[in-house]
Amino acid sequence: MTGPNDALAAVLERGRPADEADALLAALVDGGVYVPFDEQGSVVFINDEDTGPVLPGYTSEASRERWLPGAAGAVLCDALRLLDISKHTGVGTLAVFAAEQWAKVPLALVAATLRERGVRTQGNQTLRLTWSTHPVALALRGAFAARILAYPSVRTVWIAHARWIESGNEHLMVQMAVDEQGRSAAQALLEAVLAEDVPLGPESPGLALRVLEPHEADQAAELDGLALDTIRADHAAGRVHVVSREFD
Repeated sequence: MTGPNDALAAVLERGRPADEADALLAALVDGGVYVPFDEQGSVVFINDEDTGPVLPGYTSEASRERWLPGAAGAVLCDALRLLDISKHTGVGTLAVFAAEQWAKVPLALVAATLRERGVRTQGNQTLRLTWSTHPVALALRGAFAARILAYPSVRTVWIAHARWIESGNEHLMVQMAVDEQGRSAAQALLEAVLAEDVPLGPESPGLALRVLEPHEADQAAELDGLALDTIRADHAAGRVHVVSREFD
């Protein structure tokens, strides 16, 4: 992410954040926001009379200077960093500001959007995917293997440790190859696994979902070459194949 989040600013300045919630969340996850800090380098929070402390985020440094000139500065944070701040502070609401307009956004919605869209950023960012032996990754592998046959539109699941080289942010990434119109099935499968098999706690790593549709077969082939934990469903035969270095 580099520079102002113009897409988010455009949504906010239209003044209809409730009507354009999907566009707002997508722009926020794609481009991030500037979070203010004080002279000691600590995040600056602001108080809302309805919700108490909220985490402020600005579409640009200029926006931050207009709304919060007393801060020492601001740092551009992606969605994962925002969720990390929320986890460690207990603040569950983000207030996003453009030049003239602003809106409050529950960080739970940011987390849900991140899982649904996967992690996308503006600019030339590099994501490194590697095999993970984290207990949560292993638990996800078993849970997906147990459930995938109940979701005929989902063909393959890959589980990886993801690291953004430029920012250093790290999380687990689940990627699923689906049939046409299978995106909702992928989301439902992940939600069932998280709700019933692998609930994520405060100390769990962040988790993102990326869905690959049939026209993205090249990306699926690239994932196969990374030796990640892989769950394949043969729906016609009613069989599940799990590929993992752990079993080699």
